[in-house]
Amino acid sequence: MFLIDLQVVSLVLIMLTLLFLISMFRILREYERGVVFMLGRFYRVKGPGLIILIPILQQMVRVDLRTVVMDVPTQDVISRDNVSVKVNAVIYFRVVDPQKAIIQVENFFEATSQLSQTTLRSVLGQHELDDMLAERDRLNADVQAILDKQTDAWGIKVANVEIKHVDLDESMIRAIAKQAEAERERRAKVIHAQGEYEASQKLLDAANVLSQQEQALQLRYLQTLVELAGDKSSTIVFPVPIDLINTLKKS
Repeated sequence: MFLIDLQVVSLVLIMLTLLFLISMFRILREYERGVVFMLGRFYRVKGPGLIILIPILQQMVRVDLRTVVMDVPTQDVISRDNVSVKVNAVIYFRVVDPQKAIIQVENFFEATSQLSQTTLRSVLGQHELDDMLAERDRLNADVQAILDKQTDAWGIKVANVEIKHVDLDESMIRAIAKQAEAERERRAKVIHAQGEYEASQKLLDAANVLSQQEQALQLRYLQTLVELAGDKSSTIVFPVPIDLINTLKKS
């Protein structure tokens, strides 16, 4: 009986030893790093590949180094010209310092999400609606620079920020449509006036050229008659200048 108990104890010790040895080994993928703590204190960053941990004495926290695509929830923003809009964006970031990402902040993903929301509202609130619609590249760069600077202490690198949608209220859409229509009418009137001005300048130049020779004006008069004679669909009454009749009599 004593011999059987001794064998059972030996078997249990062997199993515990095997489990202890197996628990010492960890495998980290190429995009993973392990932040190792020794008795609660930071020890080192390990990985990728096979690493060895001392059970009970050492603990490890895995960190993913791949780029994270985070969708920023829709934010209510009031622009500088007092227009209420709804804006959402997408942020691309990744962990570049696993030690800071684990030690300096409790949850770097949640912290980056909250910071991106407040930064998006703050930056867009400093610009007018026209800037939000026409200068998205500059606004994206401004938000990205601010986020990258503030998350640097957490070991986070913000690679890119893209504003996806700027949604307007229905009444504001109608107001913008009226504004755009008025702008097009203004441009049409300016273009028409500019065309009239250029035409008057050309007519003035032509009159100056024709006034230099009396025969030139008469030739132009006759050419106009030839052009009108080609259209036989209507009767045209064309007055003949007295000067032309006198010239023909003299000839």
